[in-house]
Amino acid sequence: MDDMDYDCLVIGGGPAGLTAAIYLTRYHLSLKVVDAGKSRASWIPCTHNHAGFPGGISGKDLLARMREQAQMYGASIETGRVTRLDKIEGGFMAEWGSGSVTARKVLLATGITNRRPPMDEDLHDEALANGLIRYCPVCDGFEVTDKKVGVIGSGSHGVAEAVFIRGFTQDITLIAPDRAHDLSAGDKAKMHEFGIKCVDGPCEAVATADKSITIATPYGHHAFDSVYPALGSDTHTELAQQVGAELKEGNVVVDTHQRTNVPGLYAAGDVVIGLDQISHAMGEGGVAATTMRNDLSKEKPIIREQLRGNSIR
Repeated sequence: MDDMDYDCLVIGGGPAGLTAAIYLTRYHLSLKVVDAGKSRASWIPCTHNHAGFPGGISGKDLLARMREQAQMYGASIETGRVTRLDKIEGGFMAEWGSGSVTARKVLLATGITNRRPPMDEDLHDEALANGLIRYCPVCDGFEVTDKKVGVIGSGSHGVAEAVFIRGFTQDITLIAPDRAHDLSAGDKAKMHEFGIKCVDGPCEAVATADKSITIATPYGHHAFDSVYPALGSDTHTELAQQVGAELKEGNVVVDTHQRTNVPGLYAAGDVVIGLDQISHAMGEGGVAATTMRNDLSKEKPIIREQLRGNSIR
């Protein structure tokens, strides 16, 4: 057990992983963070939903601050995408393009990726930076208050997203992404009840201008102040599956302390079923880190010896 490279390995450097890193290093545990640099938080041009930042903060700036804070206490953070995770005696081994590492405990904070709407990649990124494409009405629905909003989606999921946004504005159009809508009678009734317009696809975002985004369909071009893709997401559970972690509805299953069914493996943030919010992910990261520390202590007591002439940080 003592020949592991680190006490803890955190895979993923988003809000959950970096919160855990701050906690773990402040518990005086040795730690490696391996981050692919694809956190969804980095997409956010400016969040006004995160407590403590009345003027808002960009996702990139928030992550940079969190990385700096973790590194202040000795966290080793490396850029890379872990592609292999194995259970070994005394812990785990993780491998990525430029190296490998062993650790007694592992936290998966690998997150999810939103499915993008059909549009040019550069146009997408420009629209995202300008608030013309938005992915989280829980986070930024307030910003589209009384504006003209398009929702790209269909079926019950698309209708549910449109109904949720109806709490912020009355001007909403649900656009089918790739074919004509096929809505149930119940979904059609909801659309009628809430006054949500409906346009058949296929659709494609084709231009941005004058603080609006234009969506082309076979039935004409439609301009919106913002568009929300409601196309689902892909959860990054490959590593969890490699070591036999239980999944439910495509997410890693954890207990109330963020433990998976695999001893020594924990998960936090969007990779588990939750609210998909920065604050929620950070809370789970803190819980996971504390559980990891306490579980390690049960295996071998964590006792800090003060060195003569030095103070305990």
